[in-house]
Amino acid sequence: MFQEERMQLIIEHLRKHHRISAEEIVSLFDVSRDTARRDLIKLEEQEAIIRTRGGAILPYPPQEFKSYQDRLKYVSEEKRAIGKLAAALVRSGETIILDSSTTVQSCAENLNGKSCTVITNSIHSADLLSNHNAVQIRLLGGRLDKEQRYVYGAPVIETLSHYYVDKAFIGIGGLTMDGFSASEEEGKIKHQMMKSAKKVIILADHSKMGKRYGYRFADWSLVDVLITDQCPDQDWLDFLNEQKVEILIPEPTQDKEL
Repeated sequence: MFQEERMQLIIEHLRKHHRISAEEIVSLFDVSRDTARRDLIKLEEQEAIIRTRGGAILPYPPQEFKSYQDRLKYVSEEKRAIGKLAAALVRSGETIILDSSTTVQSCAENLNGKSCTVITNSIHSADLLSNHNAVQIRLLGGRLDKEQRYVYGAPVIETLSHYYVDKAFIGIGGLTMDGFSASEEEGKIKHQMMKSAKKVIILADHSKMGKRYGYRFADWSLVDVLITDQCPDQDWLDFLNEQKVEILIPEPTQDKEL
């Protein structure tokens, strides 16, 4: 078999299985380890793969960060259901953190005037909650991202480091078994939010599973609860059980028409 043919088969294997080891290349194609290494080097030079310790994975496609207003237009029913279930976990008198994600904003929409204190860097959520007299709002101060409608920067992280709250509700760009990722500015804030909370609750619809963004900001050791819209596969269930992370899934919306 020619090298080009073998390299194409390696890419096909990666598309199906997401990763490949040098040992697998040796076994699958009956070649030496040196040959397997040369194949991986050439594929890396072509930017077709990312080499890892002992093997390779496919490069992750670039992620497009839409503006906050654009993301608000596409808040799905699944995200709304996740937000509603998250809001049900808030108890009267608690101090909570809400980050700036649209899924977490759905949580804010469902607080329904609960008597609680909300710390947030989201301009939109603060404005939304200002209509509820029972909710005390502490809007974090820093630089304003006009497109994404949140406040960021060192002052936000510094202020957060002095808080100790009951719960933090965190939305993410992507999650894998390695941890959570988002844009760098958001990720730094989310990480401090998680550190400041007694209980950390991740809000993520199924489309975020297995995705990575540019900045990894935390691992599963900081997380207590994952709220998502679909039951993940058995590998994920086993992993979450090992990490002692509780998984919550909203009840499906019932069709009201007879």
